[in-house]
Amino acid sequence: MDYDDSDRRPAAAAPAPAAVKILIAGGFGVGKTTMVGAVSEVAPLRTEEYLTVAGVGVDDVRGVADKATTTVAMDFGRITVSSGLVVYLFGTPGQERFWFMWNDLVHGALGAVVLADTRRLEGSFGSIDFFESRGIPFVVGVNCFDGYQDRTVPEVREALDLDARVPILMGDLRKRSDSRDLLLALVDHLMADQSVAAG
Repeated sequence: MDYDDSDRRPAAAAPAPAAVKILIAGGFGVGKTTMVGAVSEVAPLRTEEYLTVAGVGVDDVRGVADKATTTVAMDFGRITVSSGLVVYLFGTPGQERFWFMWNDLVHGALGAVVLADTRRLEGSFGSIDFFESRGIPFVVGVNCFDGYQDRTVPEVREALDLDARVPILMGDLRKRSDSRDLLLALVDHLMADQSVAAG
């Protein structure tokens, strides 16, 4: 009697999905943790600590005086685009005293989103300089808290001294749709850069 054990063989494992790493950066209190939480399909990993008197005179809390916590390492979230593609989001700490961590977080990043607050645009300069100096493509998202928008896109571009090719989007990053649109703008920007490089 012939014996067929084909049904006992383990099924071939599905290939691991491709992973894409994107950084979410910007100044202190601009909405990085909020954006990661808005779009992540899983409960985001957060490394937040309460602000203490040790930060007085060190952390600039103008415009965010009600902020009680701050990211001290990173925020982490995930978006499964398809069975073959997963996007990992890494939110960077905003205070200058934690910027040393950016050098580690940036490894393997495909691109970045730089968040800006028009009340404190200077808080975005460090992030923009960081990505420009490393040749990492980025888009800028202006977080319009409660729909408040006191600057136009051209005004923000001029204030941040951005290249005309860098996309700028306005939105309330507490809304999943606005945060998603920022990530899609980054994908479009990356694809445009690839087309230019290949052309």
